[in-house]
Amino acid sequence: MIETLLVANRGEIACRVLRTCRDLGVATVAVHSDPDAHALHVRRADAAVRLPGAAPADTYLRGDLVVAAALAAGADAVHPGYGFLSENAGFARRVEEAGLTWVGPPPEAIEAMASKTRAKRLMGAEPLDPDALTAADLPVLIKAAAGGGGRGMRVVRDLGALRGELAAARAEALSAFGDGEVFAEPYLARGRHVEVQVLADAHGTVWPLGTRDCSLQRRHQKVVEEAPAPGLPPALVDELYGTAVRAARAIGYRGAGTVEFLVAEDGTAHFLEMNTRLQVEHPVTEAVYGVDLVALQLRVAEGAALPPEPPAPRGHAVEARLYAEDPARGFAPQTGTLHALEVPGVRLDTGYAAGDGIGVHYDALLAKAVAHAPTRAEAVRLLARALERARVHGPVTNRDLLVRSLRHPEFTEPGRADTGFYERHLAALTAPPPGGRHAAIAAALAEAAARPGPGAWRNLPSQPRSRTYGEEHGGTPVDHEVRYVRTRDGHLLPDDPDVRVVSAGAREVRLDVAGVVRPYRVTAHPGTDTVHVDTPAGAYRLTRRPRFTDPVERTAPGSLLAPMPGTVVRLAEGLAVGARVEAGDTLLWLEAMKMEHHVTAPASGVLTALHAEPGRQVPVGALLAVVAPESPEGPPVQSAQEEQA
Repeated sequence: MIETLLVANRGEIACRVLRTCRDLGVATVAVHSDPDAHALHVRRADAAVRLPGAAPADTYLRGDLVVAAALAAGADAVHPGYGFLSENAGFARRVEEAGLTWVGPPPEAIEAMASKTRAKRLMGAEPLDPDALTAADLPVLIKAAAGGGGRGMRVVRDLGALRGELAAARAEALSAFGDGEVFAEPYLARGRHVEVQVLADAHGTVWPLGTRDCSLQRRHQKVVEEAPAPGLPPALVDELYGTAVRAARAIGYRGAGTVEFLVAEDGTAHFLEMNTRLQVEHPVTEAVYGVDLVALQLRVAEGAALPPEPPAPRGHAVEARLYAEDPARGFAPQTGTLHALEVPGVRLDTGYAAGDGIGVHYDALLAKAVAHAPTRAEAVRLLARALERARVHGPVTNRDLLVRSLRHPEFTEPGRADTGFYERHLAALTAPPPGGRHAAIAAALAEAAARPGPGAWRNLPSQPRSRTYGEEHGGTPVDHEVRYVRTRDGHLLPDDPDVRVVSAGAREVRLDVAGVVRPYRVTAHPGTDTVHVDTPAGAYRLTRRPRFTDPVERTAPGSLLAPMPGTVVRLAEGLAVGARVEAGDTLLWLEAMKMEHHVTAPASGVLTALHAEPGRQVPVGALLAVVAPESPEGPPVQSAQEEQA
């Protein structure tokens, strides 16, 4: 029996494992990096051990430090969660050699599936050699053999781009996984990502616990998942089950794992890989089958036998991943303080609580919202509504994208959505939401109620007071100046005659727009200029503008600024002052929240300054480089600001 478990992870999955341990009466130990010293998983564990440093390579990826922490804290078992060391056979062996129980598959099973190329050969699917591709093979997807999560992946549609994309994929794979091996597979733009959850014990029983559809992806990372995968013919489901069970038996698997497939438009299933760990999207399977996969992992690790048959499935479940990112700006990760996180009516798995900070070192995942209902349509409706009414205050998130995705006709029709969904619909899904003007009116009236100032109301209307609030979508700000007059009969809005103020308090304002009255819940968090307005039909994030704007230093034309806080990973080959660049060329790669982001030239011209170097950490807005743009009369000319610098 496991008495004390160390969770070798952080964030949402660490909190998820801790919750099951609490339910089972198992004591817990957390590990943490320096930025995570006060994180939620640390606060919820019975004990915690510091891993000195901030970068994953110095902390959560140091297997020797994690094992030492388990021994120091008196733990007798280790659960790896997902990511980090969860699929590291060497770490699993180190845990077992220390006399600890490893809550995962045997190291040999991990090794068998660790390389995607070896896994494909094991399952009879020969990968393509990326160095021997021809135009007839295109389009292809270049993938890292040793990793996942979108790292080291590149789509190649043109043979001329192959060399550069291969070099970039290999460099990213080496940086992320310590292994630069890549391979290629046919790229199916309209394929569906379908997977089978398996659970195996040490006594020969292997459960196929249903299918999941994870086709809605951005940057090769899943965003919305559901179980069971809709619209699959029974014969195809049986085929997927058979392949998944065969893969597990072939490597002597034990514990929870997932076998992933790409299903083509013609219904042909292509084996992708086997993930020898718990998946991020495991809650939808738990909801449908009424099981706790973490509890089953622990029992299997203790040697217990599974029943001969899995429980019967019930209903449908859908999960949406809430990220701190801005989809309208290329999914740029966001940082800052999370002031509120409330998604009522559905299961919420998270590693954050109100007041926690969101930093740059780790994944941008804030939470997973999961809805379960008797039918798919009901589950989708429930999740969309729960997210729409959620209170998520702090950095920009993908919440609006999730709501619109769940309601898009291509998604609501079972089995129609595929992995190209966001490539086709992202522009429409990230368009500015309507109603921002009314939200700004509510914010202005709430602030006026909270800070009434002198004068209160007058018998005769006086000059209007005004407040300005800004919205930003995709980096484009839109300001709303709200003018109002308070009288004995209420507020007058001279610029908005179609709006009648029903009531105006410091926290809630009710507006009548064209005969329909709606409440607006207004929250201004101390120490910030951000005002959040929550309504039954959606939420708005506004910025309070100062009454008098101070002059600010202008940025030199052609300046390349850091779009987010992060670390410079590498520069483009041959990049140096004096080099000529074209607008849109990738000049450097910035790593933030476990993802690499292209930083491109803002204009065509000559690089006149370069302030970035690999390994340098930069804040948002930091000057990385300057490209002197071409002038019609001649060569690029330095600006006065550059000359002074």
